[in-house]
Amino acid sequence: MPFWLFIFFGALAIVSSLGVILQRNPIHSLLALVFTLLVIAILFIGLDAVTVGLLQAIVYVGAILILFLFVIWLLNLQAEVRPTAHLALKFFGAIASAALLTELFIFFAHAHPSLAAKPVPAGYGSIQQLATVLFKNYLIAFEVTSILLLVAVVGAVAVARRPEDASSRTRTKNTGAAS
Repeated sequence: MPFWLFIFFGALAIVSSLGVILQRNPIHSLLALVFTLLVIAILFIGLDAVTVGLLQAIVYVGAILILFLFVIWLLNLQAEVRPTAHLALKFFGAIASAALLTELFIFFAHAHPSLAAKPVPAGYGSIQQLATVLFKNYLIAFEVTSILLLVAVVGAVAVARRPEDASSRTRTKNTGAAS
């Protein structure tokens, strides 16, 4: 991948990730997150990590974010109403962001040339190597994660269920007693 294209996709990822945190509507925020993760998948593919890029798109965008979408729909979340009065908080946040950005530029300016990209060995990032690491070294973590995702789905459904009205319960009792 040419360097200018890498910079373009990197800037696109930063802008879309800002869209995730600046949107007031949770659905719009989720769509910005989908776009961010797709751009990151493109960056992985451009860096010759095709397996990781495809897994990024399939697992995160295709599964986890769809789960997030269903949770947002089940909970019926509305757009957030934010207070606009915290001027001091915005000021200190801007100063902290500028300080972090300055630190990042200083870090890149003083980066040692030996930190440059080194060639990777053949087979690095292949499906076989990924499967070996995932299902041999991290099998327990993989299974625990799947259980946690299942619990999250069950919890979202439980939270989204609406309790019965008191009036509907009394109507049921009255009609049951009359028959």
